[in-house]
Amino acid sequence: MRLRPLLFDIHLWLGLVAGAFIAVLAITGSIMAFETELERALHPHRSYVTPKGERLSLAQITAAVQRAYPNDTIGAFVVSDRPDFSYIAGVSRADLYVDPYTGAVLDEVTAPDWLNTIHQLHTHLLLPRRPHDVGGKITSSAAVVLLLMVLSGLYLWWPLKRLRISWRGAASRASWFDIHNITGVLALVVLLALTTTGLVIGFEGMTTRLFYKMTDSQPTPRPSPRVAAVPGAVPIGPDSALVLARAALPGTMPFQLNVPGPTEAYVIRARYPEDRTPGGRSMVVLNPYSGKVLFAEGSRGAPAGARLVILNRAIHTGDVWGIPGKLLVSLASLAALAQVFTGLTMWLKRRQRT
Repeated sequence: MRLRPLLFDIHLWLGLVAGAFIAVLAITGSIMAFETELERALHPHRSYVTPKGERLSLAQITAAVQRAYPNDTIGAFVVSDRPDFSYIAGVSRADLYVDPYTGAVLDEVTAPDWLNTIHQLHTHLLLPRRPHDVGGKITSSAAVVLLLMVLSGLYLWWPLKRLRISWRGAASRASWFDIHNITGVLALVVLLALTTTGLVIGFEGMTTRLFYKMTDSQPTPRPSPRVAAVPGAVPIGPDSALVLARAALPGTMPFQLNVPGPTEAYVIRARYPEDRTPGGRSMVVLNPYSGKVLFAEGSRGAPAGARLVILNRAIHTGDVWGIPGKLLVSLASLAALAQVFTGLTMWLKRRQRT
């Protein structure tokens, strides 16, 4: 059997078998590209504040929250370097959005919203991660199929190199064939980047080890987040912890920290200006009694293997290029959805004619 007809059949049946899963990845991926921006746009009342002079310290915000919620204890903070963004104080039953200038609670969120559901659908199909992470394995397999379809589609398109649409009406299989071709070709580079980086994430247990081996580097050992309690000692406050974290990683903006219990260390996440990803890729761990830095690693000075992991994720989400990168990722995801739809349409029309 000649290669071209064989690849055509493989391309077709891969799409039919995995098309639904690819569509799920495409739809959710197009939304997730702007997850942070959508969260703020949909909930401006809790996301944005009007700057009013100096922001309160975390100690002052803690006092204000405890007056409003006397039966709750703050377990974590998320702060912002933007003067018009709210803070988040995490208590046992909710995330509280707080005005950092007044200490007023703007909103409380007691359950994950639909954006979190979209995220979990994209990564795990909303299936339990334990014990076997079936959802993660299915999405990774769908990414493998998508990569094969992109490569086989390029091979099938290459002899024609057709880049125009001759619309002959919705009933014409040829018109859908043209749309299928042009969307695939225009999104080719970004789709290849998305599928390969997605596969690296999906099989990160193996690929992370490979990155370290390729770069002849080793992951930095991390200490336990547990510390020995010191009876009678007063832990340093979260404001002091942020100051120590900035000193440990100069140039970073610490944005998330826990409020440790008696045997817990401070774990503080931070980001450099070039770290566009919302989760940050830098971390400081502090002893809450002595203020001693137990661990500090920034994305700039991380081992080469870790930097490749960071870069891979930033490419996959589009964060590496800022808003233009996110737009490319979102449009390429929609192009993958268009590929599924046009491919299915062509197949149905082909069956109708036989």
